[in-house]
Amino acid sequence: MSAPLAERLRPKTLDQYIGQSHLVGPNGVFRKFFETGNVPSFILWGPPGVGKTTLAKIVATQLQRPFFTLSAVTSGVKDVREVIEAAKKQRFFDAKPPFLFIDEIHRFNKSQQDSLLGAVEQGVFTLIGATTENPSFEVISPLLSRCQVYVLKPMEDADLETLLDRALTTDAELKSREIEVHETGALFRFAGGDARKLLNILDIVIGASDGKVTITDRYVTDCLQQNIALYDKNGEQHYDVISAFIKSVRGSDPNAAVYYLARMLAGGEEPRFIARRLVILAAEDIGLANPNALLLANACFDTVHKIGMPEARIPLAETTIYLAASPKSNSAYAAINKALALVEHDTTNRPVPLHLRNAPTRLMQREGYGKDYKYAHDYAGGFAEQEFLPETLAGTKFYTPNESNAQELKIAERIRELWKDKYR
Repeated sequence: MSAPLAERLRPKTLDQYIGQSHLVGPNGVFRKFFETGNVPSFILWGPPGVGKTTLAKIVATQLQRPFFTLSAVTSGVKDVREVIEAAKKQRFFDAKPPFLFIDEIHRFNKSQQDSLLGAVEQGVFTLIGATTENPSFEVISPLLSRCQVYVLKPMEDADLETLLDRALTTDAELKSREIEVHETGALFRFAGGDARKLLNILDIVIGASDGKVTITDRYVTDCLQQNIALYDKNGEQHYDVISAFIKSVRGSDPNAAVYYLARMLAGGEEPRFIARRLVILAAEDIGLANPNALLLANACFDTVHKIGMPEARIPLAETTIYLAASPKSNSAYAAINKALALVEHDTTNRPVPLHLRNAPTRLMQREGYGKDYKYAHDYAGGFAEQEFLPETLAGTKFYTPNESNAQELKIAERIRELWKDKYR
């Protein structure tokens, strides 16, 4: 039995590699790796079927270095240690370190990732990780800081067209068949930017007939019979669907939000990933319009961790509907972004007002630290008007209440009552 088409067509060199021109093009960083031979540890982040594993193998092959592999799904700390010992034995004099490729590195827990740190720091091997998840959330900071992150994009239709043409003109088995391509819309739509999925679909539609094959949108759809979901069954191809889910909650459409939730769950998406997105939505998009949303989202997050699927679908649905139906406000999100934008680009060392400074010593007291500070609880209503911002920022507004919802309207009215013109 022959190998799958995707394996038969796996590129062996960078010149055979399709897509990701920002990385492998004439001025791409991977070309420079081969010119200099200097390769840092790096992580390839992108959706399935865009060539992460292939690119890692090409790097090792063209640089002629040993290539160790681990799967984060099946490997543990013991396996990591065994690879480290094997890698140490591969080092001779000033030879370049071997590569260790870890597929789905986001599935490694903290202790497993910790076990990699020493070997990466000592140059025992050059780490190459592949992940479909945002490394900022899934890879521990010490390891992430020692790796470059390269983002791979879903393949565009032009890339899929090139791949299809290569398959039909270079693969011995396909060349032996009479195949005509009249339409590619369904092929590319079902592939969804995934090269491996495109080749798997091609295997299916060509294998459905012994004679001449005429590829049309109807023929492709009939062959697949909806068995190849637009959402990846391994729960990795979630970019478009999670985006639609987030925007449906933000747009206050519970029906659409539950529909996209169902698509993710049916596709095998990790429930904790969905729960984490709901916590972010509660803070970013509902915010002060309904502070209870964040409490419910956090409760959902904890519950999903405790019970898992299939029961986790219930609190996920409950929270999704509640958040979608809640009033919306991004005022807190906007306020912190505005404050961060100022702080990150503010080159002056603005002193904290003297009356707000702590005064634990007599010298600091003599210098005026804490002088004239008004302790709010000593005043009527628990409020005393005084300036809290640095003098040069006095009057700057970061928070603007969203008065279109009842909850924040109350906040706005209270702030104006306390501060009069300052918050108008």
